[in-house]
Amino acid sequence: MAVALFTSRVVLSTLGVEDFGIFNVVGGVVSMLGILNGAMSVSTQRYLTFELGRGDEVRLKQVFSVCLLIFIILSVIIVCLAETIGLWFLCNKMTIPNDRMAAAIWVYQFSILSTVTSLITNPYNATIIAHERMKIYAYVGIVDVVLKLGIVYLLIILPADRLISYGYLIFLTHLITAGIYICYCFRHFPETRYSFYWEKPLFFELTSYSGWNLFGSMAAIVKGQGLNILINMFFNPSVNAARGIAYQINNAVNQFFTNFFNAVRPQITKYYALNDLDNLFKLIFRSSKLSFFLIYALSLPIILETPYIVELWLGQLPEYVVPFTRIIVIITAVDAMANPLMTCIHATGNIKVYQSLVGSLTILNVPISYFVLKYTDSSPIIVFEISLAIAVISLFIRVYLLKRQVKYFPAYKYIKEVVVKSFFVSVLAFLIMYGLSMFMTDDILRLVVDVSIGILVIVILFYFICLNKEEKLFIVKVYNKIIHKK
Repeated sequence: MAVALFTSRVVLSTLGVEDFGIFNVVGGVVSMLGILNGAMSVSTQRYLTFELGRGDEVRLKQVFSVCLLIFIILSVIIVCLAETIGLWFLCNKMTIPNDRMAAAIWVYQFSILSTVTSLITNPYNATIIAHERMKIYAYVGIVDVVLKLGIVYLLIILPADRLISYGYLIFLTHLITAGIYICYCFRHFPETRYSFYWEKPLFFELTSYSGWNLFGSMAAIVKGQGLNILINMFFNPSVNAARGIAYQINNAVNQFFTNFFNAVRPQITKYYALNDLDNLFKLIFRSSKLSFFLIYALSLPIILETPYIVELWLGQLPEYVVPFTRIIVIITAVDAMANPLMTCIHATGNIKVYQSLVGSLTILNVPISYFVLKYTDSSPIIVFEISLAIAVISLFIRVYLLKRQVKYFPAYKYIKEVVVKSFFVSVLAFLIMYGLSMFMTDDILRLVVDVSIGILVIVILFYFICLNKEEKLFIVKVYNKIIHKK
């Protein structure tokens, strides 16, 4: 997280606000073309974990081989779409200064290569997560940190166009990390040693499941990158840069949740595959609470001290960064709570109704925001306020759908024990910390106090209000085990 924040500051300073905004919006066009990637990623994860949970090694290898073949086909499709429709859209519809168009096209090409690299790597990453070998992510994370620090240094000393250089170096980073994951899988998981296998029913089962995932992935991309393009259409690249900075902060915080939930996701699928509903429901409750807690514990100091943090981090305070950051981290906390529900619904394999309802609601972000921006004098902040409202509504829809999909799921208890208590703790913690910050000057000491005391306050409130007796005993047991080892 520290390296991400440091490199973002240097990159923004080196590229400038305009080029930084161009990089974010151009990369967004490729992300829109990569929706097939997201759809198949979820499918691959589900099917590999399901077969691993059943202990069928032969079927596991067959599923992997068919998945990799599908990803190769998708790579060809995405390259064709990107070099035709995507390139036309970039050159004719995006708001990019004429003197930076050539550089933007180069960045676009490197973004395509990065997307294809991610596509081919997806089945290998899904296999690592299915086997719950999470330590490899720590090792690759260290490599990624070193590479990003190297990018910062090279960006300063290279004589070439810095925007083009940055796009190339980011692609190179993707390529290196992908190579590490693939080599690790070859050495540890026999099923990843590809041998051609074709099974028509399995192919269509995977693509059918992915078809509905495609709609959900498309909805997420339309929301994220569609809103990014809307901001570009109604405002200017500097506002896109503000959005990019806000997401840099959010992504750094979100990394804690991502690493945690990567360990939880396969367990939810395996419990469902074994029909162990008791442990399944316990894990959903606990992981929802912890997901929200991990995000909010880091988000609260950021929400309180956004202006000071951004100015300390970047050496400047671009317009709209503060409100964008505050709303985005709150949206992330809500979505984090909903992720275990979504994973359980995916584990059932019956996702048609879920993707139809939640996907349609997510897509509504764009038309609603468009009409508000077009027919009112609203600032770009309204886009993220609309997103927050829809995220909250989507959370309750997921609870309702899981109750329909999985028999005996205690929906009312979930709302009471997870949603209501987490909301109460978050509001109470905010009021306590806001009251304390009112008596302190705006300096580094206040930031340190807000971070340290804020996390402590949330931990205490979370422990005594959100956790039940069994969960408290589990936490105490783990704590005593760690102390005993020391």
